[in-house]
Amino acid sequence: MKATLRSLIVPVLALLASVLPARAGFTLNAISPQSAACIACHKRESPVIYEQWGASQHFRANVGCFECHTANEKDPDAYEHYGQFIATIASPKDCARCHEREVREFNDSHHAKGGRILGSLDNTLAEVVEGNSAFKTSAFPHGVSAAAVSGCWQCHGAEVKVLPNHRLDPATWPNTGIGRINPDGSEGSCTACHSRHTFSSAQARTPDTCGKCHMGPDHPQIEIYNESKHGIAYRANVAKMALDSPKWVVGEDYAAAPTCATCHMSATRDQSVTHDIGMRISWNNRPEISIRPEVADAKLNLPGKDISWEKRRANMVNVCINCHNTNYVGAFYVQYDALIDLYHDKFAKPGLALYKAAKPLLTGPQFANKVDYTWYEIWHHEGRRARHGVSMMGPDYTHWHGTYEVAKHFYSEYIPELRDLAERNLNSTNPDRRQQAEALAKLIEDTLKQDNHKWFLNQMDPAEKTRREQQVKEFQQRYAK
Repeated sequence: MKATLRSLIVPVLALLASVLPARAGFTLNAISPQSAACIACHKRESPVIYEQWGASQHFRANVGCFECHTANEKDPDAYEHYGQFIATIASPKDCARCHEREVREFNDSHHAKGGRILGSLDNTLAEVVEGNSAFKTSAFPHGVSAAAVSGCWQCHGAEVKVLPNHRLDPATWPNTGIGRINPDGSEGSCTACHSRHTFSSAQARTPDTCGKCHMGPDHPQIEIYNESKHGIAYRANVAKMALDSPKWVVGEDYAAAPTCATCHMSATRDQSVTHDIGMRISWNNRPEISIRPEVADAKLNLPGKDISWEKRRANMVNVCINCHNTNYVGAFYVQYDALIDLYHDKFAKPGLALYKAAKPLLTGPQFANKVDYTWYEIWHHEGRRARHGVSMMGPDYTHWHGTYEVAKHFYSEYIPELRDLAERNLNSTNPDRRQQAEALAKLIEDTLKQDNHKWFLNQMDPAEKTRREQQVKEFQQRYAK
């Protein structure tokens, strides 16, 4: 009987989703008997969950607990609960029964892959440098780092492990990381943005939702947004933002300010909503050296590999021109690209070349040497802050938290540390190390002789030096007391 009821309800949901327009949604005639039974209990036992669901669009469509949590008896995380097989996690695969287009777009995005890129240097830090293997569970008998579990995994998403009793391992659940790998094989967590059980669009449109993960020293988008004129306008005019509007088209339903969703996801008069957050960005500022988004998509074999950065930039311009004219928007992008070029040419490209030349001389694994941290923070923290700062018009993050910190640590820490490393190995009895030290020393000096760095050797072009001295003199005269 249980299998028969499920076999009837789920195909009906899928059929309705397939024949109606992608954004239309649908309404069941009544609450199903299974959901009614869930509600009768949870209204008493979980009143907050019941209240949240009651405020949702799902309630108005008679979509209840069973429609989202129903499971096949053979599903790895299915368990019997008062006569029905259910799963704790309502995954994107479950949501796709009604929201097929949204899930397809999300699956094509970098968000969906967040749980699969946890082999990066960041995780080496959380698992080894910061952490240990003392956190042991049934799924991790050899232990796992609590720093990774409660840090990295909560934003990127864990691979949820199912125990023999069909319950979820506590190292991997609870978890609403954006790229969570679910027991049914799907990737992602819709509740990362649309918190259960209201699944509110208004909440997903607020900047703070994105700021749960997009914050901190290496990707402070929420701090940059708050500093920017966009963020100031939002806070001053939040009552005018119509966040609950079903349509929410910029320029039609609101015009007071943009949020993260406005620029990266939400509808304009010419574009529909997209759940692929990469379709409006023209630089991927995550690596040491920024790359175009189609290059990043190709590395993950995402469909976006075939969509050029020029097309994506045009998509974003289509958002911008709702509030700004084309000259303003075009000039902004000239400024943005110029800052990226500055960071690349002066610091990122030579800095990366120097680090590669230094690696053979370093002892121990990565992060066992001070210079490992110095270079990592130059590009991963300060360099990202500068690039993200300019992309979102946050001047303090572009300069003081960005390029100033990059330059300060490049000249006051990175170069001296590399010089010391080379000098300590120039007289090595190992001919290979001696040769590597000589190559590093030469690269350091060749780098500093470039026009970008001549000032450091007090070799600035005389004409430029004279011009700058005159500017200083004029400034002092202008503001002299």
